Amino acid sequence: MKKLIFFFVLISLFSCGDYIDKPKNLVSQDKMAAIMADLAINDQATFMYPNSNLESGTRFVLKTHNVKSEDYIESFKYYVVKEKMNGIVEDAQEILLKKDPKAEKYVKDKKSKTGNTDNLPLLSR
Repeated sequence: MKKLIFFFVLISLFSCGDYIDKPKNLVSQDKMAAIMADLAINDQATFMYPNSNLESGTRFVLKTHNVKSEDYIESFKYYVVKEKMNGIVEDAQEILLKKDPKAEKYVKDKKSKTGNTDNLPLLSR
């Protein structure tokens, strides 16, 4: 019985910890938002030009921001678990709207016509 109680106490101690450790090379939230904005532009470019290579565009975006793909992935996982990704995506949307002011009018028109955000692009929701 004492072993069973010790086992439950031990489990409760470990369950209070974080699910994920902070990555060694954590990408800052501002830089993460800028990368996500550039990746969204890259995604649209590959949509407009189907013969283009999404992977090479992604590598280029990460290279221009001086971020390794492993660091980006680990940072992405960390921010998702810590529930900070919504704020980062909203910052990325603001960056996109600053780069293309016409996009803001498009998003507002779509929202006013439909009343819902189901058919809007992901970063404009």
